[in-house]
Amino acid sequence: MQAFDDESKSTLRKVFRTRRRLALDAEPTLQSRIRDQARQVLRRRHQQGELQQSVGLYWPLPGEVDLTPLRLELLNELGLNTALPVADGQGGMTYRHWSATPLTKDGCGIPAPLDQPVLSAEHLSLLLVPALSVDRMGIRLGYGGGYYDRLRCQETWSEVPALVVLPGACVSAQPLPSDSWDRPFQGWLSEEGFQQTLS
Repeated sequence: MQAFDDESKSTLRKVFRTRRRLALDAEPTLQSRIRDQARQVLRRRHQQGELQQSVGLYWPLPGEVDLTPLRLELLNELGLNTALPVADGQGGMTYRHWSATPLTKDGCGIPAPLDQPVLSAEHLSLLLVPALSVDRMGIRLGYGGGYYDRLRCQETWSEVPALVVLPGACVSAQPLPSDSWDRPFQGWLSEEGFQQTLS
């Protein structure tokens, strides 16, 4: 496995942040197209019996694909609960049920359901995770905090199916930097639909 320094990752983050911004600016409907693809994938997986528990969504930071409108659709149409990640600001993250009560900022200042109990991995059927980039082997480039990495390194969480959500312009044709603790994602969702990672 090739070693990359922090400067390499920092440069890549700038590159893909710019790519994402340009892609979203160039096509005003891109967000809704990605959301539609996510909606189709969720419905198909539900029909196939793959979604028995909650679906892990995320609260979007600026520039990320906003999947929050799917929460009520999942609940009302498919009878599925959703969960949101809660970061402690120290590198740890959990998921909690996304209820109707108001969200409160977590340790990283992101709205989260702090009043809800922590969920175990067995309560999640699928995680949808934002990213700056993903390569064809499922290696994700995030923001450098390592929250998802630490969670998915845990044995039970590593077994929960997880997909990256991002514009197609941010899928890297070249392998991204990876560390020993990185767990490949099963695939990604873009405006082009679901793509499974190469095995």
